[in-house]
Amino acid sequence: MTTASGFTEDDLRASAGERSFERGVGYLGAVAGLEVTASGVTATVYGGDAYEVALTFDAGEGLSGECGCPYGRDGNFCKHCVAVGLTVLNRGLDLAEARVAARDRGERLDAWLEALPREELLALLREQVTEDNALRHRLEIRAATDAGADIAVLRPQIMTLLDPAPFSRYGHIEYADAFAYAEQVAGAVDALRSLPSADHRVSLAREAIERLRQVFDQIDDSSGAVGEVAADLEEAHREACASSAADPVGTAEWLAAHLLDDRWYAPEIELADYWDLLGDAGRDRFAELVAQASRHGEPGRTAAWLTRDIARLRGDVDTLVATLAADLAPYGQTHLTIAQELDRAGRGAEALEWAVRGLRETARHPSGADPLGDYVAERYDRDGRLADVVAVRRERFHASPSLAGYRELRDAARKAGSWDGERPAALDVLGDGPLLVDALIDDGDTDAAWRAVEEGAGDRQWLALADLTRDDRPADALTVYRRAIESRARLTGDDNYREIARLLRSARDCHERLGTEREFAAYVTGLRTAQRRKRNLLRILDQQGL
Repeated sequence: MTTASGFTEDDLRASAGERSFERGVGYLGAVAGLEVTASGVTATVYGGDAYEVALTFDAGEGLSGECGCPYGRDGNFCKHCVAVGLTVLNRGLDLAEARVAARDRGERLDAWLEALPREELLALLREQVTEDNALRHRLEIRAATDAGADIAVLRPQIMTLLDPAPFSRYGHIEYADAFAYAEQVAGAVDALRSLPSADHRVSLAREAIERLRQVFDQIDDSSGAVGEVAADLEEAHREACASSAADPVGTAEWLAAHLLDDRWYAPEIELADYWDLLGDAGRDRFAELVAQASRHGEPGRTAAWLTRDIARLRGDVDTLVATLAADLAPYGQTHLTIAQELDRAGRGAEALEWAVRGLRETARHPSGADPLGDYVAERYDRDGRLADVVAVRRERFHASPSLAGYRELRDAARKAGSWDGERPAALDVLGDGPLLVDALIDDGDTDAAWRAVEEGAGDRQWLALADLTRDDRPADALTVYRRAIESRARLTGDDNYREIARLLRSARDCHERLGTEREFAAYVTGLRTAQRRKRNLLRILDQQGL
């Protein structure tokens, strides 16, 4: 049933998932500053840090949330969003009505400001400028710019906005203060862009970039807020270079100094973005400086990387390949990069040679990923060389057995019509243990999996097999569920209790198929009695009818 808020607790649970929802319940008392705006709801949630949350609800698009926490920045509806949503529900807010009221307040404010006599409006603005130093700095810069002030006047005002001191309480800027610092730096970028002289914009942007590099290590920029503003600063510099008479050789020298410095990441600059600006003279100078650094073995963003970038941008594939080949990575990543570069240059045969060489010289990555093997297999498959695809997958799998490798070999052999012959040897490679059980389950060979699981497997394999076969083998599955429940009953924690409830539901299914429902009821009663001190467990069992 839809509430006056436009969403329900079930909507929050569906958006967040069970785990984040339950965690969000624990943050109900940490929500502060909740405000309904014309677009939704904003609030601050205090945990390890203060996180800004914004919720929006649209009848057509549903509920969505944004949060500054690491999980929320990845686009997830996090526990902080849940806490704000639950606060809205607990207060019984009618969001539709409150949003209309917020919009009305905004319109009234606009109308009031427009109707204020000039002197009153100026007095109000002066009051704000007195209380807000960042606003004062920005307005001072705009005033000086409009008045045609000399760059000597503007420079210290702009550089003041890059000063971290007001936000550095303990010698560094903490996560919660990074947003305010980023906003202040954004004011400096806006001021730079407003300068009438492109040459001045170039020189001040470079000075600002250098200043930001000096302080970046003192900032907890987990949110990426300062990094985003740094990228805007770099873009403002590039725009200024494009619209000024900046010496391309001088730009190349500045660029080389930045990229060869071990703090090149603040802001991160891509050589490709400047390549057209440098012209032939600038490119030659940049390449000369990188070559000098390479000869001297200077640290930082290594000259080898930049040498590769130069070769790539110049279309010099041979130099690029030679540079890459001088430092081959252990799991074939560099061989693959060389193959891809040769492919882009239309040299497919050489590309395949390098990739095949990589298969001979390197091992599959321990993570199980095998992009080099995938590349060679796809090339062979495209050429109709199905037996060669199988050979590649077999060699990689035998050298580094994994479930992913087993699946790749199976898919290739089935396409080539040779899986029946390949499978016994592939299973032998897996030996006895969890990996063999995983492969048999993946094959759907549950009878063989039950035989193999007795030889050695972990709890995950036992439970996966029980879940897969409880309709056909309820007695076997029930034994697995009982053992898992007894093991977890010794532990605490809500996540553990929810897993016990899941296992009990599965056990109940087995009892129903066996016709032993009374035995299950007695088992649950005994479990509840033994675990009576764990109130959260009993609450969760009650919620799920157990």
